[in-house]
Amino acid sequence: MYLYERDDWPDWSWDSERIAGLLADVRHKQGYLMGRMEALGFELRAQAELETLTTDVLKSSEIEGEHLNAEQVRSSVARRLGIEIAGLRPADRNVEGVVEMMLDATQHYKPLTSERLFAWHAALFPTGRSGMMPIIIGAWRDDQMQVVSGPIGRERVHYEAPAAPRVPREMDAFLDWFNHPSDFDGVLKAALAHLWFVTIHPMDDGNGRIARAICDMQLARTESSPHRFYSMSAQIREERRDYYDILEHTQRRTMDVTAWMEWFLRCLGRAIDGAEVSLQAILRKARFWERYGQAGLNDRQVLVLNRLLDGFEGKLTTSKYATLAKTSPDTALCDINALMELGILVRGTEGGRSTGYVLADIDARGVQERLR
Repeated sequence: MYLYERDDWPDWSWDSERIAGLLADVRHKQGYLMGRMEALGFELRAQAELETLTTDVLKSSEIEGEHLNAEQVRSSVARRLGIEIAGLRPADRNVEGVVEMMLDATQHYKPLTSERLFAWHAALFPTGRSGMMPIIIGAWRDDQMQVVSGPIGRERVHYEAPAAPRVPREMDAFLDWFNHPSDFDGVLKAALAHLWFVTIHPMDDGNGRIARAICDMQLARTESSPHRFYSMSAQIREERRDYYDILEHTQRRTMDVTAWMEWFLRCLGRAIDGAEVSLQAILRKARFWERYGQAGLNDRQVLVLNRLLDGFEGKLTTSKYATLAKTSPDTALCDINALMELGILVRGTEGGRSTGYVLADIDARGVQERLR
């Protein structure tokens, strides 16, 4: 028996005392992070939000097995936030659609309606297809929905959603609840909204991504801020197996969803902790350019250094530098030697063609001494 088949559906309940400590911890972390971000300048906050939203879009799609082009996502987010970035790449329609949905969810507090959900759905599937399969766009599904895994003929059914004729009235009840104040904490409302929506599974496809957008929308409301500095989707992507397990487990129990609330709060706490790591990287990048902005670097060097500061995978070689900067190997080597003279890059232990270069681990005092 699934939750929606119970006589007490949708009379949700949970053990408030059991989750009180987790909720208080998450609320403290939210407040601390928002306070830290407010203390930063506008440019750093904008950079942090750009990184967060880019990650959120990428990871929410990855949870569903779809891998978007990171540079296109970043370009689309930057353009919509009004952030200038050199070499912006035009984004595909599907990338633009996902970004549009996420920004609409987190930046606009207007009521959530069926029309708004249909618009999000249409943005996710601009061609009217999921892969090669045609799907219903801009309307509730009209057929049975199952979540399955495994090869054809040996599928395992993880979940079977309510029958299609039930979906309109189920969604009316959900939207009415979501748009009206609740007598419990807004973070718990985000957790319950996520669970409730995926239980109904009202769309032909994209239910997971829309559920996470609704969750982000409610979390933004709890912070009274349209700016996002942590990514719940990124953390769910890291814990994807546990995420699916707890959803499946919860669907087959009672209307007491304490276990789901506990998992959600712990995951959210880890997401906020992860934002501290991202924030440190952004601050490091900002401090780096405060110190080296007047060092007379050319455009090629600035481009490659930004790639390194953003987390370049692997080691930087002369040939990779040449490719990134669209220049000759000789010019690349000349640029690298100049960066080493400044103490910005150091040579790795490998020799010959395997020679690689990494950013030097320089503290503020050492950098300032080199620039004097």
